[in-house]
Amino acid sequence: MKQYIVELTSEERSQLQQIVAKGHTTGYRIKYAHILLKADQSKGGPGWSDPKIAEAFECNLSTVYRLRKRLVEKGFDAVLQHGNAGQRKERKLDGKAEAHLIALACSQPPEGRQRWTVRCTSSKALRHISIFR
Repeated sequence: MKQYIVELTSEERSQLQQIVAKGHTTGYRIKYAHILLKADQSKGGPGWSDPKIAEAFECNLSTVYRLRKRLVEKGFDAVLQHGNAGQRKERKLDGKAEAHLIALACSQPPEGRQRWTVRCTSSKALRHISIFR
C-alpha cells in the first residue's frame, strides 16, 4: 500500500496539463508534471503504479516516491520546484580566507612534520582567518 497518495484537484490537473502542453519551462518541471498526472488516483486520474511511471518516463522509482511525498507534505506549489532548493549550506570561508588556507597548505610544513595536517593548518590559520576567531 502506498504511503503518499496523489489525488489532484481539477484545477491542479489543469495546471499540470498546461505545463506539459506549452513546454516553455525547464525539463524537470515537464517530467514532474507528467509523473504527477500519471500518479493521480482521483476520479479523473489514471493512477499508474510507481514502476510503470518510472519505466514510462525513464526515471528512478525513488524520484516518483519523492514527488509523491513532496506533494503530500509540502503541497502543490512546492512539488514542481527542484528537490534540493533552499538546502544549500552557507560557505564557512570567503574567497580571501580560502586563498590564504590554500597558500598555507601548499607551503612548507611546520618543523618536524612531513606535510600539513588539519590540526596544523587550523592552529596556524587561527591567527589569520576571521572565521576561526
